[in-house]
Amino acid sequence: MIKHMVIALAVAASVCMASGAEAADRLRIALQKTGTASWEMEVIKARGLDKAANLNIETIELASTEAGKIALMGGGADMVVEDWLWAARERALGDKLLFIPYSTALGAVMAPNDSPIHSVADLAGRSIGVAGGPLDKSWLMLRAVALGSGLDLAKEARPSYGAPPLIAEKLVQGETEAALEYWNFSADLEARGFRRAIEMADIQKALGASGPVAMTGYVFSEAFAASHKDVLRRYFAAAAEARKILAEDPSAWAPIKARLRLKDDAALAVYRQRYLEGVPKRTIAEEAADARVLYRRLAEVGGETLVGKARELDTGLFFDPGASE
Repeated sequence: MIKHMVIALAVAASVCMASGAEAADRLRIALQKTGTASWEMEVIKARGLDKAANLNIETIELASTEAGKIALMGGGADMVVEDWLWAARERALGDKLLFIPYSTALGAVMAPNDSPIHSVADLAGRSIGVAGGPLDKSWLMLRAVALGSGLDLAKEARPSYGAPPLIAEKLVQGETEAALEYWNFSADLEARGFRRAIEMADIQKALGASGPVAMTGYVFSEAFAASHKDVLRRYFAAAAEARKILAEDPSAWAPIKARLRLKDDAALAVYRQRYLEGVPKRTIAEEAADARVLYRRLAEVGGETLVGKARELDTGLFFDPGASE
């Protein structure tokens, strides 16, 4: 705790000397209300990391990712958390967006402990709930791996689509044999006694990725980056410090436990483990290279509906805030 306070005070002192009496720089970030980026934002504000970085961060809470896209494209936000598939499609259409990796956490195919499902091949003929829709990135990756062995899950399994809470409840009630869930809902199911039958990180590797790929990240425009490069650098430094606090200080998780309405520390421990596993540990260049590999495979399955007319990922999408001019 003392170490983090010293760091915050040191950053604050340097900012004050550099900026004098200037007002803090404004940054508008649209965040999904239930998303994990909001956990980090809570730490940033509670520990004064925003003030230390001389930032006035305005958070816009959203009910869905679609609302975030609208906020960014309509000028209602400077930055959102989204996946690079959407950002790449928009970039190919002419909207010059940039992406910084945020999390490699993707969830898993969840199943009851006594389920015979242990591999993609075991999904043949079985019912599977899919969080999201037919173009959900995890579902498309799962389908791509299955197609590689001659199995079309869209036809040879029994998929049903829906919002993550609905799909989780269908699994709990026994209405589906497996569920492909987002990472936080997978963590909740783990805490309730269900098993991670197929890891999406393994699916990414089967598609040619050299390591866990951050599918979600911060998205903003090239124009904003050009005029606010130092603002972005300071924000991402503060976000990195918030992640460090969440990794090292158990007390930082008390508000998250309350937010998630978790009844015990065992359930919180699952969330904490999965969240920390999802923190990207590779360079931007490594992330971009693997994203390009996955993009090709996803384009094969999702087609123009998913990626538009761009058959190759423009790796200029990936932005490194620490890179020199």
